[in-house]
Amino acid sequence: MDFNVKKLASDAGVFFSRAMQFTEEKLGQAEKTELDAHFENLMARADCTKNWTEKILRQTEVLLQPNLSARVEEFLYEKLDRKVPSRVTNGELLAQYMTEAANDFGPGTPYGKTLIKVGETQRRLGAAERDFIQSASINFLTPLRNFLEGDWRTISKERRTLQNCRLDLDACKARLKKAKAAEAKAAAEHELRLTQTEFDRQAEVTRLLLEGISSTHVNHLRCLHEFVESQTNYYAQCYQYMLDLQKQLGSSKGEIFSGTFVGNAESTSPPAAAASPPAGAAATLPAVPTIPVVPTIVGVPSAVAEGVLNPNEVKPPASGTRKARVLYDYEAADSTELALLADEMITVYSLPGMDPDWLIGERGNQKGKVPVTYLELLS
Repeated sequence: MDFNVKKLASDAGVFFSRAMQFTEEKLGQAEKTELDAHFENLMARADCTKNWTEKILRQTEVLLQPNLSARVEEFLYEKLDRKVPSRVTNGELLAQYMTEAANDFGPGTPYGKTLIKVGETQRRLGAAERDFIQSASINFLTPLRNFLEGDWRTISKERRTLQNCRLDLDACKARLKKAKAAEAKAAAEHELRLTQTEFDRQAEVTRLLLEGISSTHVNHLRCLHEFVESQTNYYAQCYQYMLDLQKQLGSSKGEIFSGTFVGNAESTSPPAAAASPPAGAAATLPAVPTIPVVPTIVGVPSAVAEGVLNPNEVKPPASGTRKARVLYDYEAADSTELALLADEMITVYSLPGMDPDWLIGERGNQKGKVPVTYLELLS
């Protein structure tokens, strides 16, 4: 008990000494040992890293799980060291509702068939979303969280220790200045040497930890690349799923909307793949100028007037054709379409009654329909 009392009294004395030194520094009544500029820059860089890592972590969590209550639930499960229960994604839930609706309306009806097709695609989109969230959590969120809960806590602890060592050092300097007797000066000088040694040692430890922030940046950079790769794969999957769905819906559209303009005998509308260029393309596509239309004259096959287009039977207008640069690769869905390669130049024009999303494209002796959204029309 005697030992504990002495230790308690010693700790209280140290705390009081530090508090006095800190207060006098704030009042400008005591000198303060300043750290070198490089050390200050390291601390500022570490603080900046911590602040932005917290913001990026929080916003990424919102991106992956917009539902606040779901995020709180996941947080509690993590703190309790329990496995987070599997949660149905919105896409999977929508797929379930569409499938049940199709069964009620009749899976053999046009509406029921379409609900089943769309529901299956929504299920695949939901599964892709689940995989993306899991990948992003492991490869991106976990490293950021580990830094904040591990490395940063260690750095903060050592910085607090360094602050205490500095306060002790400056308090010893103040006592040395106030000492008058030789014996008191000798004791103060001895204490100053000890505190100076302890301060230098702690400063070096803290410096090494702060310099480790550069390694943290390298690690977070690698994790960021993995996050972008996961997100790219996710959106590529979604894009492909929607292309497949649009082609399925386009091939069955004639069963519901007969009499509309068709690009070939098997489909009542051009494949909807052309309606959705790759992500981000919409922002870069130029305004589509007016395309010259082949006038209705003698010699144009009657198939055009009837709504069935055979590009090989169509002759280009004598004037008014335009050049176009291909923005993306495009694979022809059938013999009436023209396959495209990015950056190639082709000649394009329109025909009376054509879907405005499509043009006739020519490249040498090859001719076929091409989607407008895959082209940059040149003047």
